[in-house]
Amino acid sequence: MTDLAKGNAEFHPASSEMSAALRSCRGAFVGTAILSGLINILMLTGPFYMLEIYDRVLPSRSVPTLIGLTILAAVLFAFLGTLDFIRGRLVVLIGASLDETLSGRVYDTVVRLPLRAGNRADGAQPLRDLDSVRSFLSSLGPMALFDLPWVPIYLFICFAFHILIGAAAFGGAIFLIALTVLTEKLTREPLKVTTALGLGRSGLAERSRRNAEVLMAMGMASRMGRRWRGINLEYMASQRQSSDIAGGLGAIAKSFRFMLQSAVLGLGGYLVIKQEATAGIIIASSILTARALSPIDLAIANWKGFVAARQSWERLAKLLALLPAQEKPMSLTSPSKSLVVDQASVAPPGENRIVVQDVNFTLMSGNGLGIIGPSASGKSSLARMIVGIWQPVRGNVRLDYAALDQWDPEVLGQHVGYLPQDVELFAGSVAENIARFEPDADPKAVIAAAQAAGVHDLIVGLRN
Repeated sequence: MTDLAKGNAEFHPASSEMSAALRSCRGAFVGTAILSGLINILMLTGPFYMLEIYDRVLPSRSVPTLIGLTILAAVLFAFLGTLDFIRGRLVVLIGASLDETLSGRVYDTVVRLPLRAGNRADGAQPLRDLDSVRSFLSSLGPMALFDLPWVPIYLFICFAFHILIGAAAFGGAIFLIALTVLTEKLTREPLKVTTALGLGRSGLAERSRRNAEVLMAMGMASRMGRRWRGINLEYMASQRQSSDIAGGLGAIAKSFRFMLQSAVLGLGGYLVIKQEATAGIIIASSILTARALSPIDLAIANWKGFVAARQSWERLAKLLALLPAQEKPMSLTSPSKSLVVDQASVAPPGENRIVVQDVNFTLMSGNGLGIIGPSASGKSSLARMIVGIWQPVRGNVRLDYAALDQWDPEVLGQHVGYLPQDVELFAGSVAENIARFEPDADPKAVIAAAQAAGVHDLIVGLRN
């Protein structure tokens, strides 16, 4: 994961924000590294147990020695299993901690992004990106990264058994590392293409869902269905290509590891025949070779997840840089005097086309203003600018002579009523929607609001 952080140093605001989230997990990372060290040391139990059995117990035929070694090995294996379980829990907690730290900011960007760039992007993609990063951190991939530094130690022990055994293990490690580099090069672009096609496919499906009435009424459903199937076929083909590359290289690595393990057994047998090694070294070196190459093999198997998590990290970094955290302005008194629209013009988010130009009026407390006009004349756009949903490209909107950006949106929203063209209730009770999901809202105030809107009798007649 350090590569993920370093690879995005150019996105300074977001990179520091996301790096801070990783730094908050520093203790868990250190704990995982320590546990990985202990686990890798305990992994030597198996090969050395076999070495002692073949080189000490069998020649001496000592049952007490066999029992003692077996009890010791059982205790060490029990410790190994316990530490491995704790390490697994730690990496899951790292992912959960990162999600907890960033989820609020990511949700904030999901809400603010349409107001900055329009509704052209897939609004749920940032949440999926965060899920991707969290899933990778909670998977076996990070464990492989923590185990990789121990590969040289296993190779050193193999060389200590015999230089030929060490050379075979070292050559196998070099081959698998080359496969890892090749996997990175061959899967990078296909995964990017797959991600882009997936975004396009999801976007088309979401737009079709939102405009289902138009598609059915105008006989466009089958045509859009053919378009979606075309994009879906491209997506599936690209996904198969990237999966075939990663899966094929992973299968090669796995087969090679088994082949090398058997080759080391054969090499050990040859050395025993030449009286350059003992029978115990045959078994111990085979186990050690497999263990030395296991982290590399595991890294290759999880490389697809690593690349996906890295791409998600980059997208999140760009998004958080585009929409930095908002600082709360100084609290102002409740607006009660005037609304001033001062030569204000506005354009839809993500566009340069001005739809409301140089509007200028003043309303004092108690006054009202009705605006009429044909469809698409800018009435809704003006309303969005007045309540602060869209920011003016020039001019100002002021409440009590303070520009809207001087107000805390949460505070200002308590004094603003806004009815959009498309109305939808949020998940929750009707009372919670009326109270704008304010915790511990006054039931009398909720009922009074419903009565003032003339919907109280309708609401009490609803089921549940």
